[in-house]
Amino acid sequence: MFKSDALQGRTYLVTGASSGIGKATAVLLSECGARVLINGRDESRLNETLAQLSGAGHLAFAAPLETSDQTNDWLKSVLDTSGPLDGVFHCAGIELIRPARMIKQAQLNDVLGSSLFAAFGIARALSSKNAMVDGGSLVFMSSVAGSTGQVGMSAYSAAKAAIDGMVRSLACELSAKKIRVNSIAAGAVHTAMHDRLTKGSGDDATTAYEQSHLLGFGEPQDVAQAALYLLSPASSWVTGTTMVVDGGYMVR
Repeated sequence: MFKSDALQGRTYLVTGASSGIGKATAVLLSECGARVLINGRDESRLNETLAQLSGAGHLAFAAPLETSDQTNDWLKSVLDTSGPLDGVFHCAGIELIRPARMIKQAQLNDVLGSSLFAAFGIARALSSKNAMVDGGSLVFMSSVAGSTGQVGMSAYSAAKAAIDGMVRSLACELSAKKIRVNSIAAGAVHTAMHDRLTKGSGDDATTAYEQSHLLGFGEPQDVAQAALYLLSPASSWVTGTTMVVDGGYMVR
């Protein structure tokens, strides 16, 4: 879909790049000529991603993203090294399946922190002067869980629904600089997180879950290609929206 020089001269940050969708997106961006900055909690796995990137000039920044203030400060220090960004794909996140009656504040902090609070920190840092090029793009990882109900998913669903709401207002705030803000609501994708979520469900339950996706479970590359579109100039008239990439789950 994109040529090997489609994103030449552009710099992008991908969080959650040590595995799954974040890793696939970082690799795809590099294959299209972009310089990629990658973030994740696990330094060794992050370096494995770094080694798989095409081209040169890529950088890895291992750090947990947990609060708005901490993420804001961290990203500003990254910008001192990298210079202005053309785009960010915030893919970092933590899953949680637990009945609401059993969820403690610390678990809420973990789920909301890595997804929603970190997203606010990214937005704060990139709202600063010379942090992001005019016409840049912010893409936040969401989920169909933000729009659909499932037992034990109240905290995770709340985090993703909040992401989608945040995107719409951020798109208004940053439109003066032609900066686009969008999210991707993904269905079930074969990743380490997916394996943890389905572990112990039993073969029949997992099969039924897969069949609820008209096209079956997805692969990281399926979402990475959507992220690439939203990050690239090809989506220059797309902002304030949530792109559904779910293999037909939402229409079942």
